[in-house]
Amino acid sequence: MRLIQTFQVFPDTPEPLSFLETLSRNLWWSWNQNAVELFRRINPRLWEASGRNPIVFVTHIPQERFEELAHDDSYLAHLEQVRKRYENRVLNQTNGESPWDQGEMVAYFSMEFGIHETLPLFAGGLGILAGDHLKAASGMKIPLVGVGLLYREGYFRQYLDKDGWQQENYPETDLYHLPLSREKDKDGNDLIISLTGIDRDVHAQVWKIRIGRIPLILLDTNLPENPTEIRDITARLYSGEQHIRLAQEVLLGIGGMRALDALGIQPTACHLNEGHCAFVGVERLRQIMERYTISIETAWEIVPRTTVFTTHTPVAAGHDEFPPAMVKPYLEPFEAPFGMSADQLVALGQLDGAASESPFSMFILGMRTAQYINGVSKLHGKVARHMWSHIWPTRSDDETPITHITNGVHIPTVLAPEIKLLFERHLGPQWDMGSTIPENASRIDDIFDEELWQAHERCHSRLIRTVRELMYRQYGRRNAPLNIMKAVESVLDQDTLTIAFARRFATYKRAHLLFQDPDRLEAIINSKDRPVQFVFAGKAHPKDNEGKGIIRSLVDFGQRTNLRHRFVFLEDYDMHIARFLVQGADVWLNTPRRPMEACGTSGMKAALNGVLNVSILDGWWCEGYSPERGWRIGNGEEYQDHNYQDAVEGQALYNIIENEVAPLYYDRTAGGTPKVWLKMMKASMKMAMAQFCSLRMISEYEERFYLTASRRFEELVADGGAEARQLGDQNRRFIDKWSQIRAGQPNRSQEGPFRVNQFFEVTTVVHTGDLRPRELNVELYYGKMRHLDRIEEPRIIMMHVKEERSAGNYLYSCQLPCSDSGRYGFTVRVTPNADAWIRFRPELLTWA
Repeated sequence: MRLIQTFQVFPDTPEPLSFLETLSRNLWWSWNQNAVELFRRINPRLWEASGRNPIVFVTHIPQERFEELAHDDSYLAHLEQVRKRYENRVLNQTNGESPWDQGEMVAYFSMEFGIHETLPLFAGGLGILAGDHLKAASGMKIPLVGVGLLYREGYFRQYLDKDGWQQENYPETDLYHLPLSREKDKDGNDLIISLTGIDRDVHAQVWKIRIGRIPLILLDTNLPENPTEIRDITARLYSGEQHIRLAQEVLLGIGGMRALDALGIQPTACHLNEGHCAFVGVERLRQIMERYTISIETAWEIVPRTTVFTTHTPVAAGHDEFPPAMVKPYLEPFEAPFGMSADQLVALGQLDGAASESPFSMFILGMRTAQYINGVSKLHGKVARHMWSHIWPTRSDDETPITHITNGVHIPTVLAPEIKLLFERHLGPQWDMGSTIPENASRIDDIFDEELWQAHERCHSRLIRTVRELMYRQYGRRNAPLNIMKAVESVLDQDTLTIAFARRFATYKRAHLLFQDPDRLEAIINSKDRPVQFVFAGKAHPKDNEGKGIIRSLVDFGQRTNLRHRFVFLEDYDMHIARFLVQGADVWLNTPRRPMEACGTSGMKAALNGVLNVSILDGWWCEGYSPERGWRIGNGEEYQDHNYQDAVEGQALYNIIENEVAPLYYDRTAGGTPKVWLKMMKASMKMAMAQFCSLRMISEYEERFYLTASRRFEELVADGGAEARQLGDQNRRFIDKWSQIRAGQPNRSQEGPFRVNQFFEVTTVVHTGDLRPRELNVELYYGKMRHLDRIEEPRIIMMHVKEERSAGNYLYSCQLPCSDSGRYGFTVRVTPNADAWIRFRPELLTWA
């Protein structure tokens, strides 16, 4: 049986229904409710049984049913409506007054992509965000291509043993059940790319899947010509084996760029979604050198200025690092084209001056190859600037060149069908354009309270029904006794306040915070007048025994006879379960240890559905919180003693639930609906629509990074890289001459004290050496004093040459305004008069 040849048989779809095949081959259907219903109405039971996968679904539909639908005027009208929307949103090439020029393209690289549960290429929030990024790019008609890996086993499926301990299962994905297509080379053969691995070459097949208007390119090493260890590179997402993890990241970066090149796609900007993708920069240097016949020095002036690097990790230990000896074999093929030794190439991932055996950091490599670096929330940007400020030791944290763009969520993907109907009625047909239409948020106030509450109750009922079904399956798999099986059929109450906690069970997420005082928690749950019920879900990393222990403690607590009805843990948390939770819970609970939550987007999804947040002030909630939208646990404090922090914040959480959340939820004195609660629901929905929509997020990337980087690429490669060569000469001149720069102590024309609206002159003598004044910026750096030697929220005034003192010595001057009362400090510094990439080089800054 070794020479088995396979073939696949699909239904003979009648011509009037042929669009169903087109629709099933583009995941655009997954975030369009009308398209989902087009499949579901054929056979609702089979739709669920097929895992909501249209390709699998249609194979179970009898041919007679298709013939029947082909003559069903109602169904054909529905199909025509979806087809027109698909053509308008996906196929229509007109883009109005598009800011994009022909040929410009952004390549977005990510280790994981969460589009829909039928495409298991994601583990958690990073992947869901990447999926939302592609969906938003499709909606905004941004020329973008995604690049990732095709994992045969994806991330693990979770189940618990009889003791509540997490177990992992890795079922293999049937690629024929996915809307994938093999990419072809110019001769019509399957497109295979190759790169040098350890001891042998790595070959990978190139696949494509359509996400609306956006192509997602995926690489797969499960090929017959690869030995087992190479085939295993794309077996599982986030392999626990370090050498496989490195091979995945090399394949994503170097292989991903080679796949694009083989497809004739030359990106004008590249976006690295976390440090996993940082090898993109290395291969992109080689390709630009080869394509434009330029030197490595010139290529180095192009790649960083046209690369975006988004970091999601708020702790240094969370960034991938590898032993130099493990990395070298992958970089040795670049020695000859770059004219660099393997040790020099490895040093691209090490801090300046680090020992040769220091770990190779993917963050450092990404930082060296990207000018545009950002965190994913305002607080995370601040945390990242502080965390990496040692790379720019002469600058304050505030000036570390890492900015932020707060994440957003894709509204049509996460919104409940009932809320979509309300939005369609009250916001209009463009509700799915979210924050791009300002009136969308304000019109949420037009929804009648009764309508909104009825919609929420239906979502709540659906959640409870789903929880009961899932619990029945869980206990059935464990062969639970009949009395237990009977009990789980009635878990949770329709009229009880429901709090959901669903996320990765990493220890910093602190699912255990709720258990600081188990007796008090039990009293809250079983309150006679204001009972509360909890739904938990989430996975611990396979190697995280501490996280698994937290899950087991939750399960043990929920086994108490008097709690079993109101405290449940759902196995195998995924996008499907998440939808029920963010749509049907009353409260979304989030308890991370500040400031370790980079952003967190599940709370945004809950808010869009009118679910109120109770959260630590961390990540996005620092920007989203106000008292009329939800509750905060604490005031944003950060503690050194974690046990003390847990005790304090645990009690604060109990107080909020017991004294604020539950009384407000059960306040039904006016006609049976909680009026104040509904007002908070609307405020929460408006906030999420206006501030945390993925279209707002992608527009920020487009306006601040993508367009600028793409234009710079075209300018820098023009005329054989003429401007890039000039920038290289300028860069080397600054580095060679900068040690000659000296700035004297600044002097002021008056001693003070001063009054508001007064000015005084500040002067300093600067020795410029072989550099000329027009090549330099001499800056007065001033602001209010925070400590003895620290200026708070510094401001800059440019100083100008007042006179030339002697060869290379110049007197600089400016006027310093006294705009506000307070204690101020000032000093002087010298920076290059150049673009940001040169200006922020760590060594090119001299203080007085």
